[in-house]
Amino acid sequence: MLAKVNSCAVVGLGGEIVEVEVDVSQGLPAFSIVGLPDTAVQEAKERVRSAVKNSGYSFPNQRITVNLAPADLRKEGPSYDLPIAAGILIASGQVPEMSEDGLFLGELSLDGNVRHTTGILPMVGLGHERGFTRVYVPEMDSKEASLVEGVEVMPVPSLARLATHLRDFDPIEPLTASDADPLMDAPLPEGVDFCDVRGQEHVKRALEVAASGGHNLLMVGPPGSGKTLLARATPTILPRMTSAEALEVTKIYSVAGMLPASSPLLRSRPFRAPHHTVSHAGLVGGGRIPRPGEITLSHRGVLFLDELPEFAHSVLESIRQPLEDRVITVSRAQGTVTFPANFMLMAAMNPCPCGYHGDTGRHCTCSESTATRYRHRISGPLMDRIDIFVEVPRVEYDKLAGESTAESSAEVRERVESCRELGRTRFSESRLSANAEMGPVEVRESCQRFLDDSAQSLLRMAVNQLALSARAFHRVLKVARTIADLGRSETITAAHLAESLQYRQRGQG
Repeated sequence: MLAKVNSCAVVGLGGEIVEVEVDVSQGLPAFSIVGLPDTAVQEAKERVRSAVKNSGYSFPNQRITVNLAPADLRKEGPSYDLPIAAGILIASGQVPEMSEDGLFLGELSLDGNVRHTTGILPMVGLGHERGFTRVYVPEMDSKEASLVEGVEVMPVPSLARLATHLRDFDPIEPLTASDADPLMDAPLPEGVDFCDVRGQEHVKRALEVAASGGHNLLMVGPPGSGKTLLARATPTILPRMTSAEALEVTKIYSVAGMLPASSPLLRSRPFRAPHHTVSHAGLVGGGRIPRPGEITLSHRGVLFLDELPEFAHSVLESIRQPLEDRVITVSRAQGTVTFPANFMLMAAMNPCPCGYHGDTGRHCTCSESTATRYRHRISGPLMDRIDIFVEVPRVEYDKLAGESTAESSAEVRERVESCRELGRTRFSESRLSANAEMGPVEVRESCQRFLDDSAQSLLRMAVNQLALSARAFHRVLKVARTIADLGRSETITAAHLAESLQYRQRGQG
């Protein structure tokens, strides 16, 4: 007897519907799986055999052939255990055929329980797009699956429970998506509060501008000046994610197998800080079957690179294209996968190998040529893609020991969210979400048209004297637009433009 059960394969962040065909026929006992299965899928034979027996059902002592179609798509992972087991029970006549199609996803343990499976959210989302209205998923992943609206989620604790449901003895109660929006009540992300950082008010201002517009930022200063501490405090001022952004980020972490068990929906923006020994594949993604890297894991959030010159040259250069295109394409012999990469780059570095070049408190032991070579480890094209350069000097004793308190992260976050809301209103007819994402057309319509006469004169002078490149010219205007938005000003004045220009690196066009 032949049975057909639907499942799904993850390809990048998307997927493909896989039809699991199970044929139980006369002949010598055998169990074979065809359709380009990997080792994990081949090992499903032993898991399914034990799960069926330990669930109180008989495993057919006949020839069993399982075909995973389409046959030219590589199948990997243990998520095919549940559909294969359901197909065997149906084909052997122990469970009646289903009257309507459903999507089956889940890994089986030897005792028949259904275990957690990665990539549930994108697979359920694909099933909904392809017209499936019911999905059978592991019970522990049911809340994640319920994030997709319009799909009836059936939480399956075990193979035995699924079999009784299919036999109409004890139907499983479906789980429906919650109507409440949990993002509106999202708490402030954990981290260092801005009020706990002594001094460095100008750096805090630069971080506020960067968070408000999604701009890339580089901090340069001696060791111990607070660069890493300020970076760690940045997540507490980032704006809340919209529902669409939260689903995008949750889908990425679901595929990567990094979704917290306690929360099916990620409510805080990602903050990724890979070590400088990270490999090229670890940063941009890769593998025989491509998986998301740190660039994609920081989508809609922050990618923090501490000790920037210590990263390998090839690793740093791989960031250039995602900073412009907001996507990263990974090509392999088996195909090409495109991952989203709309992140805010934040980096920190010392001015020289010893770290004290230009410091008034300690003597630098590096020669001028050594310090120059150290800074030149970062290429000019990459530096040109950074919007804000800010120096982080040594903090004086009076500020370190003082009792005065600065603004809290909650107060700064209110201004950042207000600025982001202005941007969403301005770009309501496009897919842009922050000022840093503007292209040449948006810069002309939203920035250049709103320059007053004094700002026009200052911009002309800056382009001539600083030798700004076309990219730097646009980035100066984008930062100026963000500064004007923070001041609730529709017009970009000379003061807004002057602050934006001071964030350019000296000598950097």
